[in-house]
Amino acid sequence: MPQSELTDRVAALNARYRHHSASSVLAHALADPEAGRLALVSSFGAESVVLLHMVAVTRPATPVIFIDTEMLFAETLVYQQELAERLALRDLRIISPGAGDLAQTDPDSTLHRRDPDACCALRKTRPLLRALDGFDGWITGRKRYQAGTRAALEFFEIEEGTGRIKVNPLAHWAREDVQTYMEENRLPRHPLVARGYPSIGCMPCTTPVSAGEDPRAGRWRDHDKSECGIHIVDGRVIRKGVSA
Repeated sequence: MPQSELTDRVAALNARYRHHSASSVLAHALADPEAGRLALVSSFGAESVVLLHMVAVTRPATPVIFIDTEMLFAETLVYQQELAERLALRDLRIISPGAGDLAQTDPDSTLHRRDPDACCALRKTRPLLRALDGFDGWITGRKRYQAGTRAALEFFEIEEGTGRIKVNPLAHWAREDVQTYMEENRLPRHPLVARGYPSIGCMPCTTPVSAGEDPRAGRWRDHDKSECGIHIVDGRVIRKGVSA
Protein backbone atom coordinates (compact mmCIF):
# COMPACT_ATOMS: atom_id res chain seq x y z
CA MET A 1 0.00 0.00 0.00
CA PRO A 2 1.39 3.46 -0.89
CA GLN A 3 2.65 5.45 2.11
CA SER A 4 0.21 8.30 1.47
CA GLU A 5 -2.74 5.90 1.43
CA LEU A 6 -1.54 4.24 4.66
CA THR A 7 -1.12 7.66 6.30
CA ASP A 8 -4.66 8.64 5.34
CA ARG A 9 -5.99 5.32 6.60
CA VAL A 10 -4.35 5.71 10.02
CA ALA A 11 -5.50 9.33 10.30
CA ALA A 12 -9.07 8.26 9.54
CA LEU A 13 -8.93 5.54 12.19
CA ASN A 14 -7.65 7.97 14.82
CA ALA A 15 -10.36 10.47 13.93
CA ARG A 16 -13.04 7.80 14.02
CA TYR A 17 -12.11 6.43 17.45
CA ARG A 18 -10.51 9.47 19.08
CA HIS A 19 -13.01 9.66 21.93
CA HIS A 20 -13.49 5.94 22.49
CA SER A 21 -12.39 3.97 25.54
CA ALA A 22 -9.54 1.47 25.43
CA SER A 23 -11.84 -1.54 25.27
CA SER A 24 -13.92 0.13 22.56
CA VAL A 25 -10.84 0.96 20.47
CA LEU A 26 -9.71 -2.65 20.74
CA ALA A 27 -13.12 -4.06 19.84
CA HIS A 28 -13.54 -1.77 16.86
CA ALA A 29 -9.98 -2.33 15.63
CA LEU A 30 -10.52 -6.08 15.62
CA ALA A 31 -13.70 -5.65 13.58
CA ASP A 32 -12.87 -2.68 11.34
CA PRO A 33 -11.76 -3.69 7.83
CA GLU A 34 -9.64 -0.52 7.68
CA ALA A 35 -7.48 -1.87 10.51
CA GLY A 36 -6.92 -5.14 8.67
CA ARG A 37 -5.85 -8.47 10.15
CA LEU A 38 -4.36 -7.93 13.61
CA ALA A 39 -2.43 -9.96 16.17
CA LEU A 40 -1.73 -9.12 19.80
CA VAL A 41 1.95 -9.29 20.68
CA SER A 42 2.36 -9.99 24.39
CA SER A 43 5.36 -10.54 26.65
CA PHE A 44 3.12 -11.93 29.41
CA GLY A 45 4.95 -9.46 31.63
CA ALA A 46 3.99 -7.26 34.55
CA GLU A 47 1.05 -5.44 32.89
CA SER A 48 0.32 -7.75 29.95
CA VAL A 49 -2.71 -9.37 31.57
CA VAL A 50 -4.81 -6.24 30.93
CA LEU A 51 -4.76 -6.46 27.13
CA LEU A 52 -4.86 -10.25 27.22
CA HIS A 53 -8.06 -10.07 29.27
CA MET A 54 -9.57 -7.45 26.96
CA VAL A 55 -8.85 -9.63 23.95
CA ALA A 56 -10.25 -12.71 25.69
CA VAL A 57 -13.49 -10.85 26.42
CA THR A 58 -13.73 -9.17 23.02
CA ARG A 59 -12.51 -11.82 20.59
CA PRO A 60 -10.73 -14.83 22.15
CA ALA A 61 -9.79 -16.20 18.72
CA THR A 62 -7.48 -13.22 18.12
CA PRO A 63 -3.95 -14.47 17.38
CA VAL A 64 -1.68 -13.85 20.37
CA ILE A 65 2.06 -13.92 19.70
CA PHE A 66 4.40 -14.73 22.59
CA ILE A 67 8.15 -14.63 22.04
CA ASP A 68 10.00 -17.29 24.01
CA THR A 69 13.57 -16.01 23.81
CA GLU A 70 14.76 -19.16 25.59
CA MET A 71 16.18 -16.87 28.27
CA LEU A 72 12.97 -15.99 30.10
CA PHE A 73 12.31 -16.47 33.78
CA ALA A 74 10.69 -19.80 34.64
CA GLU A 75 8.01 -17.75 36.39
CA THR A 76 7.14 -16.01 33.09
CA LEU A 77 6.73 -19.34 31.29
CA VAL A 78 4.47 -20.70 34.04
CA TYR A 79 2.48 -17.44 34.14
CA GLN A 80 2.04 -17.59 30.37
CA GLN A 81 0.64 -21.11 30.54
CA GLU A 82 -1.69 -20.28 33.43
CA LEU A 83 -3.03 -17.10 31.78
CA ALA A 84 -3.57 -18.77 28.41
CA GLU A 85 -5.64 -21.48 30.13
CA ARG A 86 -7.53 -19.13 32.44
CA LEU A 87 -8.40 -16.67 29.66
CA ALA A 88 -9.12 -19.45 27.15
CA LEU A 89 -6.98 -17.89 24.44
CA ARG A 90 -7.78 -19.84 21.28
CA ASP A 91 -4.88 -18.91 19.03
CA LEU A 92 -1.71 -18.58 21.09
CA ARG A 93 1.41 -18.66 18.95
CA ILE A 94 4.64 -19.28 20.82
CA ILE A 95 7.64 -18.34 18.71
CA SER A 96 11.35 -18.77 19.34
CA PRO A 97 14.60 -17.86 17.62
CA GLY A 98 15.66 -20.30 14.93
CA ALA A 99 17.99 -23.08 16.02
CA GLY A 100 20.27 -22.32 13.09
CA ASP A 101 20.43 -18.63 13.98
CA LEU A 102 21.29 -19.46 17.60
CA ALA A 103 23.98 -21.94 16.59
CA GLN A 104 25.58 -19.43 14.25
CA THR A 105 25.26 -16.24 16.29
CA ASP A 106 25.05 -17.27 19.93
CA PRO A 107 26.21 -20.89 20.31
CA ASP A 108 27.25 -20.48 23.95
CA SER A 109 24.33 -18.20 25.00
CA THR A 110 26.66 -15.38 26.05
CA LEU A 111 25.83 -12.83 23.34
CA HIS A 112 23.78 -10.80 25.84
CA ARG A 113 26.99 -10.05 27.76
CA ARG A 114 28.93 -8.85 24.74
CA ASP A 115 26.21 -7.16 22.71
CA PRO A 116 22.72 -6.99 24.26
CA ASP A 117 21.32 -5.20 21.20
CA ALA A 118 22.43 -8.03 18.94
CA CYS A 119 21.00 -10.55 21.38
CA CYS A 120 17.60 -8.83 21.35
CA ALA A 121 17.66 -8.70 17.56
CA LEU A 122 18.44 -12.42 17.40
CA ARG A 123 15.99 -13.59 20.05
CA LYS A 124 13.13 -11.07 19.73
CA THR A 125 13.10 -8.80 16.70
CA ARG A 126 13.77 -11.31 13.94
CA PRO A 127 11.38 -13.99 15.25
CA LEU A 128 8.65 -11.37 15.68
CA LEU A 129 9.06 -9.99 12.17
CA ARG A 130 8.68 -13.51 10.81
CA ALA A 131 5.62 -14.16 12.99
CA LEU A 132 3.93 -10.94 11.82
CA ASP A 133 4.27 -11.84 8.17
CA GLY A 134 0.76 -11.88 6.72
CA PHE A 135 -0.71 -9.51 9.32
CA ASP A 136 -1.74 -5.94 8.51
CA GLY A 137 -0.89 -4.73 12.01
CA TRP A 138 -0.39 -5.64 15.63
CA ILE A 139 -1.74 -4.62 19.01
CA THR A 140 0.67 -3.29 21.64
CA GLY A 141 0.45 -2.27 25.29
CA ARG A 142 2.37 0.99 24.82
CA LYS A 143 1.18 3.99 26.85
CA ARG A 144 1.85 7.72 26.85
CA TYR A 145 3.02 7.82 30.45
CA GLN A 146 5.88 5.39 29.80
CA ALA A 147 8.21 7.92 28.18
CA GLY A 148 8.42 11.48 26.98
CA THR A 149 8.79 10.19 23.42
CA ARG A 150 5.32 8.68 23.77
CA ALA A 151 3.58 11.78 25.11
CA ALA A 152 1.61 12.16 21.87
CA LEU A 153 1.07 8.46 21.21
CA GLU A 154 -2.13 7.83 19.24
CA PHE A 155 -4.43 4.80 19.21
CA PHE A 156 -3.28 3.99 15.69
CA GLU A 157 0.13 4.60 14.15
CA ILE A 158 2.24 3.44 11.25
CA GLU A 159 5.12 1.07 11.84
CA GLU A 160 7.60 2.70 9.51
CA GLY A 161 9.52 0.43 7.23
CA THR A 162 7.01 -2.43 7.34
CA GLY A 163 3.75 -0.92 6.11
CA ARG A 164 1.91 -2.30 9.12
CA ILE A 165 -0.37 -0.51 11.57
CA LYS A 166 0.24 -0.58 15.31
CA VAL A 167 -2.79 -0.33 17.58
CA ASN A 168 -2.26 1.08 21.08
CA PRO A 169 -5.61 0.73 22.94
CA LEU A 170 -4.04 1.73 26.29
CA ALA A 171 -2.25 4.81 24.91
CA HIS A 172 -4.16 7.27 27.10
CA TRP A 173 -4.11 5.20 30.30
CA ALA A 174 -2.25 6.23 33.46
CA ARG A 175 -0.40 3.72 35.62
CA GLU A 176 -3.30 3.84 38.09
CA ASP A 177 -5.74 2.79 35.36
CA VAL A 178 -3.74 -0.38 34.76
CA GLN A 179 -3.78 -1.31 38.44
CA THR A 180 -7.48 -0.51 38.80
CA TYR A 181 -8.39 -2.69 35.83
CA MET A 182 -6.41 -5.60 37.22
CA GLU A 183 -8.02 -5.25 40.64
CA GLU A 184 -11.58 -4.83 39.37
CA ASN A 185 -11.28 -7.89 37.16
CA ARG A 186 -9.35 -9.90 39.76
CA LEU A 187 -6.58 -10.67 37.34
CA PRO A 188 -3.51 -12.59 38.55
CA ARG A 189 -0.26 -10.65 38.69
CA HIS A 190 3.06 -11.88 37.42
CA PRO A 191 4.69 -13.52 40.47
CA LEU A 192 7.92 -11.56 40.05
CA VAL A 193 6.19 -8.21 40.58
CA ALA A 194 5.87 -8.93 44.30
CA ARG A 195 9.59 -9.72 44.38
CA GLY A 196 10.65 -6.30 43.12
CA TYR A 197 10.42 -6.71 39.35
CA PRO A 198 8.01 -4.04 38.01
CA SER A 199 9.33 -4.60 34.47
CA ILE A 200 10.22 -8.12 33.36
CA GLY A 201 12.30 -9.27 30.44
CA CYS A 202 14.89 -11.99 29.97
CA MET A 203 16.45 -13.41 33.11
CA PRO A 204 20.10 -12.44 32.44
CA CYS A 205 19.17 -8.84 31.65
CA THR A 206 16.58 -8.12 34.38
CA THR A 207 17.29 -7.29 38.02
CA PRO A 208 15.06 -6.21 40.93
CA VAL A 209 14.32 -2.52 41.37
CA SER A 210 14.86 -0.69 44.65
CA ALA A 211 12.43 1.76 46.20
CA GLY A 212 12.64 5.13 44.48
CA GLU A 213 14.19 3.78 41.29
CA ASP A 214 12.55 4.09 37.90
CA PRO A 215 10.37 1.01 37.28
CA ARG A 216 12.57 0.07 34.31
CA ALA A 217 15.88 0.57 36.09
CA GLY A 218 16.27 -3.18 36.33
CA ARG A 219 16.21 -3.70 32.55
CA TRP A 220 19.71 -3.92 31.06
CA ARG A 221 21.19 -2.35 34.19
CA ASP A 222 24.57 -0.71 33.59
CA HIS A 223 24.00 -0.72 29.82
CA ASP A 224 23.09 2.24 27.59
CA LYS A 225 19.96 0.43 26.50
CA SER A 226 16.30 0.67 27.43
CA GLU A 227 14.47 -0.89 24.47
CA CYS A 228 14.23 -4.56 23.58
CA GLY A 229 13.96 -3.78 19.90
CA ILE A 230 10.51 -4.96 18.84
CA HIS A 231 9.48 -1.43 17.86
CA ILE A 232 11.04 -0.56 14.53
CA VAL A 233 11.46 2.72 12.66
CA ASP A 234 12.73 2.70 9.08
CA GLY A 235 13.70 -0.94 9.52
CA ARG A 236 15.96 -0.16 12.48
CA VAL A 237 15.64 -1.00 16.16
CA ILE A 238 14.60 1.92 18.36
CA ARG A 239 17.27 2.25 21.05
CA LYS A 240 15.55 4.78 23.28
CA GLY A 241 12.23 4.77 25.07
CA VAL A 242 10.50 1.81 26.67
CA SER A 243 9.05 -1.32 25.23
CA ALA A 244 5.51 -2.59 25.49
